[in-house]
Amino acid sequence: MASLIEMRGVTKEYRGVPAVKNVSFSLEKGEIHALLGENGAGKSTLTKMMAGVTAPTSGEMLVDGKPTHFATPAEALHNGVNMVFQENSLVPSMTVAQNLYLGDEKYFNRLRGLYIAAQQFLQSLNFNVDPWANVATLGAAKKQMVEIARAVRHNARVIIFDEPTATLTPEEKHYFFALMKRLKERGVSIIFISHALEEALAISDRITVLRDGEHVVTDETKNFDREKIVRAMVGRTLSQALYHRRESVRKPGRRVLSVQNLSMGKLVRNNSFTVYAGQITGIFGLIGAGRTETAKIVAGVLKRNFFHGGEVHLNGQSVRYRVPRPAVLDGIVYVTEDRKMEGFFETMSIAENLHMGELTSSHSSGFVVRFSEMQQLADEWTKKLNIKAINNNAHVIELSGGNQQKVVIAKSLVQKPKVIIFDEPTRGVDVGAIAEIHQLINRLADEGMAVVVISSYLPEVINLSDRILVSQKGRIVEEFSPLSVTEEKIMYAAVH
Repeated sequence: MASLIEMRGVTKEYRGVPAVKNVSFSLEKGEIHALLGENGAGKSTLTKMMAGVTAPTSGEMLVDGKPTHFATPAEALHNGVNMVFQENSLVPSMTVAQNLYLGDEKYFNRLRGLYIAAQQFLQSLNFNVDPWANVATLGAAKKQMVEIARAVRHNARVIIFDEPTATLTPEEKHYFFALMKRLKERGVSIIFISHALEEALAISDRITVLRDGEHVVTDETKNFDREKIVRAMVGRTLSQALYHRRESVRKPGRRVLSVQNLSMGKLVRNNSFTVYAGQITGIFGLIGAGRTETAKIVAGVLKRNFFHGGEVHLNGQSVRYRVPRPAVLDGIVYVTEDRKMEGFFETMSIAENLHMGELTSSHSSGFVVRFSEMQQLADEWTKKLNIKAINNNAHVIELSGGNQQKVVIAKSLVQKPKVIIFDEPTRGVDVGAIAEIHQLINRLADEGMAVVVISSYLPEVINLSDRILVSQKGRIVEEFSPLSVTEEKIMYAAVH
C-alpha cells in the first residue's frame, strides 16, 4: 500500500549549501510521525517542501503514490496538506474569527454568525480564546492555539505541526494531544516536529531523526528512549548535562533591581521581588501569571499604572521607563519570548541586526555605519554564540529557530547590560543549542551580571536558577531554593 506522502532522495540547497541532503521520508495514513533533530538539522526545510512553501533542488515527492509538486501552500492545502508554522502566520490587525475563516469566506458574511461559529469551534477544541479578540493583543500561546484551530478547520488529510506545544501550558498540551488522537482516529496523518522529546515518545507512532540535513534513523516509537534519540540527534548524550540536580548555588551580590508593588491593569497586581548581581533569578508561572508583563514594565516596553503603579529601583535609584531606550542606556535589557515579532529585523542580515543592537547602547559611536566594524562585531558574536549561518550577511529569517534565538541574544549582549531578562530563552530550541544557551546564561552570572530567566519548563528553572520565584495572578507568591525544591512544590504554588 502506497504511503500518503513519500519523499525520495530530496535535496534542498540555499546558495549552493545543502539544508537537506538526499533525505527519504514516508508518512502513512492515520499515523503520528515525530520528526526530530537539532536546529539546522533540516526538519522545517523538509516539511516546507511537502507543504509547497519551497521546492526541492533535486529528488521527488509522491502523494498517494503519484509524483507531485506543489507550487504554492494554497495548492498543497487544496490537496489536503496543511502546515502550522513555528512562527505564526496570522494577520495581526484581524480578529481571531476573521483569521480562522481567512481565505474561506462566503460571498455574503453575517458577522454575528461568523463569530458564533468560531466560538463554538474553538470550544469544541477546548481552546480558551475569545473569537472577538484582535490577534495583535494575544499572547504567544493563544496565537498558537488559533494557528492550530485554523489548520484543523480546513479538514486536511495531512497536518504538519512545527513546534506546536512550545508556548502551551501543561493543561493546554493535554487538550492538544487529545485533539491529535481524535484527528488520528479520523484518518488524518500528522507530522509532529518538537524539541520536547518526552512529548514525541508519548504521542507518536514512528520517529525520524535528522542530523546536519541528513537522515539518521526511522523506527517505531516503541524502539526508542530519550537517550537513543539524543545520541541520534547530536551523536552524544546531553541529558545528564542539561537537567541535573544542582549541588550548590551562587551567593547573592549587591541588590541591583528592586520591584515594589508593581501594577498594570489586571495583569500585574502589587508585584514585588528583588534581583541580585552574580545570581540567576528564575521565575516560573503558568500563562497569564504576569511574568512577561512584569519584565516588559521593568524594561520600558510596557507602562505601569500611572497612579498606584508601584516602584522600580535600579541600584537604589527610582526609575520609570516609558520606552526601552532609557532602560538600555541604564543597563536593563529584555530578551523577548517572541523572537520573530519582537526580536530581530527579518529583512536584515546578522551583521546588520547586531549593529542595530549596538546603536541603542551607551557606547555606540553614532549612526555612522562602518562596514568593517560591523563585520568585525558580527564575527566576534557569531563565534562566541556559535551561530550557524552561511556568512554574516545571511538574512536572519533564513536561519533555523535556534540560531535566530542566538542572534536575538547577541543583539542584546552587544548593549553590555548590567541586568538581563531572558523570557523563555530556549523555546523552540534543540537540545544542543539549549546546552549552549544554558552555558552562556551561567557564564553571565559568573561574571557578576544580574540575570533573570523566565521559563515555563520546570527542569530548566530548577537547573539554572540560584533562587526560584513563582508567579501567580500577576504577582510573586513564593520563593524556593533549587537545592531542596521539587517540581510538585513549584507547580502547587503556581496553581493554588
